[in-house]
Amino acid sequence: MSVPFHLAAALDAGLKQAAATAGFDVALFVPEVRVAAPQHGDFQANGVLAYAKQTKQNPRAAAQALVAALPAELLALAEVEIAGPGFLNFTLRPVALEAWLANFGSATTLKTAAATLLAGQTWVVDYSSPNTAKQMHVGHLRSAVIGEAVARIAAFAGARVIRDNHIGDWGTSFGKIIWAYKHALTTDRAALEAALADTPLEEFERLYKVGNTTADADPAVLEASRAELVKLQSGDPENIAIWRRIGEVSVAAFQKIYDQLGIQFDHTLGESFYNDKVTAVYTELVTSGVAEESQGALVVFHDENPRYSRLAERPNPFIVRKADGAANYASTDLATILYRAEHFRADTALYVVDKRQGDHFEQLFLTAQKWFGRTGRPLLRLEHLGFGTVLGEDGRPLKTRNGENIKLKDLLAEAVERARRLVEEKSGELAEHERGAIAEIVGIGSVQYADLSQNRSSDYTFAWDKMISLEGNTAAYLLYAVARIHSIFRKLGASPGDAASETGASPLETPTELALARKLVQFADAQTQCTASLRPHVLCLYLYELAGAFSAFYTVEKVAVEDPAIRARRLRLCARTLLLLETGLGLLGLRTLVRM
Repeated sequence: MSVPFHLAAALDAGLKQAAATAGFDVALFVPEVRVAAPQHGDFQANGVLAYAKQTKQNPRAAAQALVAALPAELLALAEVEIAGPGFLNFTLRPVALEAWLANFGSATTLKTAAATLLAGQTWVVDYSSPNTAKQMHVGHLRSAVIGEAVARIAAFAGARVIRDNHIGDWGTSFGKIIWAYKHALTTDRAALEAALADTPLEEFERLYKVGNTTADADPAVLEASRAELVKLQSGDPENIAIWRRIGEVSVAAFQKIYDQLGIQFDHTLGESFYNDKVTAVYTELVTSGVAEESQGALVVFHDENPRYSRLAERPNPFIVRKADGAANYASTDLATILYRAEHFRADTALYVVDKRQGDHFEQLFLTAQKWFGRTGRPLLRLEHLGFGTVLGEDGRPLKTRNGENIKLKDLLAEAVERARRLVEEKSGELAEHERGAIAEIVGIGSVQYADLSQNRSSDYTFAWDKMISLEGNTAAYLLYAVARIHSIFRKLGASPGDAASETGASPLETPTELALARKLVQFADAQTQCTASLRPHVLCLYLYELAGAFSAFYTVEKVAVEDPAIRARRLRLCARTLLLLETGLGLLGLRTLVRM
């Protein structure tokens, strides 16, 4: 039997076909197919009620007409019933479940089927984006892990994904750092060089703090810092060399953290890359009438938006060039959009940035829309994927006890250490190196998953005890489920990818077998929803429910039975569960384990 990967989409198409046959106004009919609560079958379509209300029909009569016109291919997939005033409930037939499990039983067939959603599209995902000369802290966590998950989800759906780390490596702070660096060279060169050799990024961060504090207290130092910045911007070889050294040690330190998180960027194009491109942007914005001068600055007023209109009580124009002629975030962000449109030929650019930057991105996108429209360029889709704050258990932004930002490398180290204690408790018989490797995967994965399992728009509370636990919706629980399935195959001397172990499988029969199969086929719809919403927690919830369905199945059904047909069908369920758990966790950026 031929069965589609995205079953909800197939039901949607069948309902639209039936609507045309039944004489519905197809322009008004939206099926609204979604995964149903278990008591209502596998899928439910609610669109008849809205259609009947719009067309002033009896909804149940409309539902009956629609069901009578359903195509044979759809009825071969599922039984349908009309519930209540006109809800349509679909229960997949066991033969359809069997066919889906047979058709999508490998990573290759899964990937091929999933890649239809965004095939042919090019997406730029802009995420992480720390500032050079500063260590990454807990505030950088969400952008990094959410951005990586979104990039993987988009690539799995067929998009060509370009991962861009738009680091902050330009601006006024570098004049202060360079001043502090040169001052340290003259006062204690040996100590400076020793610190830079030992902990270079920490030393440059210290120099930034020294330069910033000193410049605030001493106007002469502030003026000297500005002079160093001017020299940098003018291409002074000495200052350029210092600036490059800052960038190199920063990126190297960042990459150590990215390696732990499984992140690899395609490009690290910081603000400096666009420094020579902003003048052309200013010119186009002025000649196209998008921007105008106001109090010496170049600004864009969005009069169509009451919050940004020049007529607002407190006008808030979008400043694209400061009054002193300097560029700012708006300048380089606009140059970046143009570069992504023309160089990468991107269809979509996603910005994974704290939701508190929402006003900036709203005005940025409005400005780009006007600019591209007036210059005749097609505008790529621009979307700000905002996220909330990581909170401590006191409900405040997560900090150290003395109020400083927690360094991300320290947070990850503590996660691994806590996971190590869990591994020692549960699997102390394993070799030392094996326990260490498991602790690394569980610890880092727990931090990633705790973040991703929350709706990204919301703040979330960082709680170690809940995070690194084998109970509840945690990475450890899911990783243990994966390891347990691997152990089943080891004990039976079989391989999850060995089709021979499934040969001669009898049809699904027991309630828990069917329940697990129904949860397995919902993977495609979880993928669709996750791709459409760009919210990884949708996939997290699905994986947690899948692991629960497998646990219920494994508690009731014995896999190592004598009957080869029953054994084969249960091994197939184990193999498909393992495939989808490992695939889903991989999309979230987590590594998995074969033993735990």
